[in-house]
Amino acid sequence: MFEPFPTNYVWNLSINLALEMGGSVGEIDSANRATAQAATAGDKGVDAFFDTWLAMAARVKDMADADYAAGHLESAAAKYRRACAYLITAERMQASDYPPRQQAYADMLSTFARYVECSGEPCEMVEIPYAGSHYPALFCSAATQDNPTPPCMVFCNGLDSVKEMVFLVGLPAALRARGISCLVVDQPGVGGALRRNKLPAIVETEVWAGRAVDWLETRKDVASDRIGMMGWSLGGYYAPRAAAFEKRFKLCVAWGANHEWGLVQQRRRRNEGENPVPHYWAHVMWVWGQQRLDDFMTMSERITLTGVVEHIDVPFLIVHGENDRQIPVEYAYRSHDQAMRSPRADLKVFTAREGGVEHCSADNMEPVRSYIADWIHDRFAEMI
Repeated sequence: MFEPFPTNYVWNLSINLALEMGGSVGEIDSANRATAQAATAGDKGVDAFFDTWLAMAARVKDMADADYAAGHLESAAAKYRRACAYLITAERMQASDYPPRQQAYADMLSTFARYVECSGEPCEMVEIPYAGSHYPALFCSAATQDNPTPPCMVFCNGLDSVKEMVFLVGLPAALRARGISCLVVDQPGVGGALRRNKLPAIVETEVWAGRAVDWLETRKDVASDRIGMMGWSLGGYYAPRAAAFEKRFKLCVAWGANHEWGLVQQRRRRNEGENPVPHYWAHVMWVWGQQRLDDFMTMSERITLTGVVEHIDVPFLIVHGENDRQIPVEYAYRSHDQAMRSPRADLKVFTAREGGVEHCSADNMEPVRSYIADWIHDRFAEMI
């Protein structure tokens, strides 16, 4: 993994994600140089990180606006994409109760919408009804005249990503190139579901995942008998749990084997392993709707796939990096070993030769993204 800040894994992870979303090396290097000293202060340096990346996003967006005003939509799209990536990078690193974070999120949404408008990417902003409210999603259709009803994957976020990040790192495009649509959701606990609609994460992920299937079944451009479920990071818990108990899913992918997330919280409380974001404990309590750390720790004991993956009876792929510093690789083997009812349970651990060895392949997503997309394509093809 590219590590410009030798003592700060959290910041390094963000830098790698920004690159994967399409950030410019030169612009990112400039931001890194401006925040090098602040990086040594841990969470106390996050304000400098936030301000630097917001300023960079604003500068790039100003140039995009000028291109847009001149009618140069392709040029504008390239800049709006980078500005959006930088806004995502800034926003996810601040504390949940930091007031400027709300504006950064709103700016990110409007910048992403302008990127989609200028690029012509097949991406619909949609809402999935849930619990008397809704959660937002991006529907990326692969339908064509020759393939009017392609299969579709539901992709859920992890603990701290947003649907726009998933889009920018190229997963929907990789699926679309293989004739597969994708519904990327900000499920309860992340993105707009949490920030705008105050919907916390729940243990029983099959509930909100089932609402996504309900929505897809209303689409005339989706093969409702070929819908799959996948997720990355904490989505490596969410997706298998959903596929185990929502029987309309026909396959499942865990990008990062979060088999025992509750136990990982105990490890982190002992300062073992790396955290994904600053202000970690405040963040997880926000995500799960908890007010006290002890209550969160008690609740987290239920966030396990032991006794769950045994109910998965569809093809199941687990991918993991051998150098994942957040989630022990042993959990990948545990998920694989316990998936006894799956007709095809595949495990792929990525090594240094291939790349993609860090958490959710932050060091190099292409090999893992391509492997996953090929696996999904092949499994759906077997269902025809």
